[in-house]
Amino acid sequence: MTSSSEDSAPRGRVPDFFIVGHPKSGTTALYEMLRAHPQIHMPVKEPWFFSRELIAGEPPQTPTRPQTLDGYRALFAQAGVDQLVGEATPSYLRSQLAASAIAELRPDARIIAILREPAEFLRSFHLQSVQSHIETERDLRTALSLEAARREGRELPPGSPRPEALQYAGHVRYVEQLGRYHEVFPREQVLVMIYDDFRADNEASVRSVLRFLGLEDTVAIEAREANPSVQVRRAGLERLLRSLSLGSGPRSRALRTTIKTLTPRALRAKALEGAQSQLVYSDPNPPDPALMEELRLRFKGEVEALSEYLGRDLVRLWSYDRVG
Repeated sequence: MTSSSEDSAPRGRVPDFFIVGHPKSGTTALYEMLRAHPQIHMPVKEPWFFSRELIAGEPPQTPTRPQTLDGYRALFAQAGVDQLVGEATPSYLRSQLAASAIAELRPDARIIAILREPAEFLRSFHLQSVQSHIETERDLRTALSLEAARREGRELPPGSPRPEALQYAGHVRYVEQLGRYHEVFPREQVLVMIYDDFRADNEASVRSVLRFLGLEDTVAIEAREANPSVQVRRAGLERLLRSLSLGSGPRSRALRTTIKTLTPRALRAKALEGAQSQLVYSDPNPPDPALMEELRLRFKGEVEALSEYLGRDLVRLWSYDRVG
């Protein structure tokens, strides 16, 4: 018979390692490649458990985004005893609270961060924000110009769930963000990767992560490209397809009901995905050279400080030696 103390014991596990960010820097691809390893259990991406202060309002309680520690542990309950448990939430790097919260709960955790050249990162992150309905301003220069107003709660997209994310320049505080983790974890427990290296050789980068985690690094690894940057070219149609997908609004619910009665579920999903890829999204337009140069000039000091902090010449790698 099971004792009452055993019945009340928390089920599941706290992750052994965390991919903490940045977004649009290969975190999704790394997550997909690591979770295919037989010694790793990563059942869900982005539960946001340690960075809920970045979500406006009361975060919703969902199976993949629990609000209690028991619910969080339960996410990983199916892990085998011989598996490491991992978690990936890119907002943990930007969060002011995540590093200390993770360290308090799991002081021996391994931390993985991926950093990308600032101007390209912001351009890609802005495109992703428009696609995911965090941002409504489709021009990056204009979106950047709105930062001051948005800090005061003005010019925000209606119902924006993450207004803090629209403070674009605030994402590029790499030394400060890494410092929060180095304050609470020994340096040997924090792996800082550079996006260029990961992009150039997925397989070699993943094998270095496996060694960092103390796992077998000779298994077959399939290179992945996940979550590529796209441009929303037909916003109205994109909203319609999204409402059909979610079933929001009386008209879309009625149309969705009709479609459901006539079309198998798998075919519906495939049709919506195909319509989005062919009609709504396209490859991004080339970046504005003048704006990219302005951003590089703006963040040159940060890149210089990061180079010194990591002991790696990112100034030359990212061509900041030609800026200014």
